[in-house]
Amino acid sequence: MANMAQALRMALHYAEEKLGVTDIFGEDVGPPLGGVFTCTQGLRTTWNSPLDERGIIGMAMGIALAGGRPIAEIQFCDYIYNTVDLLKLAGNTCWASNGQWNLPMVVMTPVGSGIRGSIYHSHSFDASATHIPGWKIVMPSTPLDAYGLMLAACKEQNPVMFLIPKALMRIKGEEPIPGEPGEDKALSRLIDAPLGDRSQWKAQWPDTGEVGIDIGQAKVVREGRQVTVVSYGRTMPLCRSAAEVLAGEGVDAEVLDLRTLWPYDWATLKASIEKTGRVLFVNEDTEVTNFGEHLVRRTTDELFYQLLAPPKLLAGKFVPGIGLADTLETASVPQEHDVVQALRELATQAP
Repeated sequence: MANMAQALRMALHYAEEKLGVTDIFGEDVGPPLGGVFTCTQGLRTTWNSPLDERGIIGMAMGIALAGGRPIAEIQFCDYIYNTVDLLKLAGNTCWASNGQWNLPMVVMTPVGSGIRGSIYHSHSFDASATHIPGWKIVMPSTPLDAYGLMLAACKEQNPVMFLIPKALMRIKGEEPIPGEPGEDKALSRLIDAPLGDRSQWKAQWPDTGEVGIDIGQAKVVREGRQVTVVSYGRTMPLCRSAAEVLAGEGVDAEVLDLRTLWPYDWATLKASIEKTGRVLFVNEDTEVTNFGEHLVRRTTDELFYQLLAPPKLLAGKFVPGIGLADTLETASVPQEHDVVQALRELATQAP
């Protein structure tokens, strides 16, 4: 099975060949590196930009306004913050022009902890992204979802922020991407660039196809009756594992993968929360002004009389950064044992 980096690479190849993508660019995106996480190796339309995040976003806006369909990468989301004014302009262009101008552009950037990136390579950007109207925002947790959501993003007529959980880049999927070879080493031989001289290397792309994953569509990962846990990105596998642990204790948890932060699938969340009467929202962004706080507020506003316990949020600590030491990183963001404890307490809380 493909890992997430390979899945994104295959999706980008499909998009440049069949969906009209004209430019895939950013720092080290083109040859010889093909992206710091190898997500752009072997692609036809890649090129390297200067080390200038504002230039990258501005160039993407210009290409999109001129009729192209660019995909711009910010190498780590930690360095996207100095582009926020440009992101705001990109988000409001269609609205401000009364629909006359569209910006069909995708900005992809790795986010979150999990690779010992320390203070400058471990930020989250999900809550900040949801504060910029006009953007659709996605964050996959599996290679298949990454593939399908990237294809969906490349079909949009206005900006999409594609947040990639860097801790999951090398995790292999459990569901195949249509057309990928059934053997892992076979896929690697086809699309992974060799070490050393790559000047003569060309990727041999498998004949992959479409995947019907829409932006704004959540996924029920595990059905349950007693408590709902909603997550996305790096913390999604933790929630699934925590639910299996608690199943051994007789706690039946329903697990939802949000997949899209905006527009999010409130209908699926609502149905699950009404069924279980209890909900825990989990992500690793800092807990103050967290996107999960918005979901807690909406849950309370609309489902108050269906709740058996107050909705809860488990998120990252409100600290300026994440330390390099293992103990500091794991203490700063939710881990599996934190999810297990929070779900256990919520599931057993008396109405």
